[in-house]
Amino acid sequence: MNSNLDNQVASSWAELLEPAVRGTVNVLRSCAKVSSIKKVVITSSVAAVSNNRELKEDVVIDESWFSDPSYCEEQKSWYALSKTLAEDAAWKFTKEHGIEIITIYPGFVVGPILQPSINLNIELILNLVNGARAFPNATLRWVDVRDVGDALIIAFEIPSASGRYCLVERSAHAPQVIKILRGHYPTYKFLDKLSDNTNLFYPAHTISNEKAKNLGVQFIPLEAIQSGFENV
Repeated sequence: MNSNLDNQVASSWAELLEPAVRGTVNVLRSCAKVSSIKKVVITSSVAAVSNNRELKEDVVIDESWFSDPSYCEEQKSWYALSKTLAEDAAWKFTKEHGIEIITIYPGFVVGPILQPSINLNIELILNLVNGARAFPNATLRWVDVRDVGDALIIAFEIPSASGRYCLVERSAHAPQVIKILRGHYPTYKFLDKLSDNTNLFYPAHTISNEKAKNLGVQFIPLEAIQSGFENV
């Protein structure tokens, strides 16, 4: 590893990686002190599942997948690395302390928002609608925030729930998403070009949501998902 990458890792560890790992373990450590707590549901990210060298065009990703920390470092995917390391720390801690955890892996979360400001996910859609920014040249994994909320409740309340759950209604590339948005907002002018930032590229792939469906999650179709910025 060169010195420049060493510095990037050190900076990312202090700003993103360490807080993610330490924060997750601290919460679980508090849970371990309460004898009545037997199950904890953790919200992670699909980034902790799919960032590895096996992510190639036309593959189907499911709960058996794990992101590769060394690959995340090579790609400078610090967010994915933080989620991957936090999950690893969580499983190790709970195994040692006898707590059951269920981990939920949402994709790119959109839909109605409660706060009067926009988050990063909604900002991407808003910039696209406003024509302020080209769409990332990437296959993004989409899910409605209401489905995420339902999945967390179901995973906690249903005794048969266990392990890991990918939470993605659909993987869709820019042209597919823009076509849907044009149907919702015909008066807006969308940029036809894609971003040339190849660091954001993910090949066309599918993420299986069968396990989540079998648990009882009923996904809202991508065509019916509200962008979320309408209420800002």
